[in-house]
Amino acid sequence: MRQALLSYCVILELKVFKHITVFPILLLLFGCATAPPQNVENVCDIFDEYYDWYSAAKQAEKNHGVPIGVTLAFIHQESRFVEDARPPREWFLWIFPGSYPSSAYGYTQALNGTWYEYQKKTGQWSADRDDFVDAVDFIGWYNSQTSKRTGIRKHDAYRLYLAYHEGAGGYLKGSYNKKPWLIDVSRKVERRANMYNQQLLECRDTLDSGWLWRTMFGESRVNQDKNQRFSG
Repeated sequence: MRQALLSYCVILELKVFKHITVFPILLLLFGCATAPPQNVENVCDIFDEYYDWYSAAKQAEKNHGVPIGVTLAFIHQESRFVEDARPPREWFLWIFPGSYPSSAYGYTQALNGTWYEYQKKTGQWSADRDDFVDAVDFIGWYNSQTSKRTGIRKHDAYRLYLAYHEGAGGYLKGSYNKKPWLIDVSRKVERRANMYNQQLLECRDTLDSGWLWRTMFGESRVNQDKNQRFSG
């Protein structure tokens, strides 16, 4: 299994003069991005691949009281863990790329204005929508604010997602009732949140002690436990 490779980078090949090709060198960190997890169907595998994501998700859960499974289910629905995700752009005459339909961007698909509000209210001015650490904190913060305004419980992924899409005001007015597709999507988010939370019960203790194991042996503790179970 691929180890926790946190980013892949484009390495430029420098060519000097017309007939001279210089060997590839790391000229510029041109485009670095965090690849989506290989297996998004299992939260233990996600955190095994990106252990620092677990630390960030756990901190967000501690800060805002929203379960990790709920937060990751939101990210899966919004971006499939693609850090620079955007909504499909419009096309002119099916040939020329046009503008994007909204300013939604990143793991959370938060709009510019919503993200600015998060930065302003939390003081996290350096937070980026394509940074997983900031993304999980944003979702925790947003759902916590929604819970205060609407009374939705923080583990209720179904209703939280309805409000995430419609806004707290829209949710309280019941605007989602005119959108059967949104109700279906919210149920999908709820099922995934429950699945992630259930899976996390099986590996959370291992993840919590995994930092020492990785430091000493350089190996995934989650995978080590899996191998022992299968070999037994």
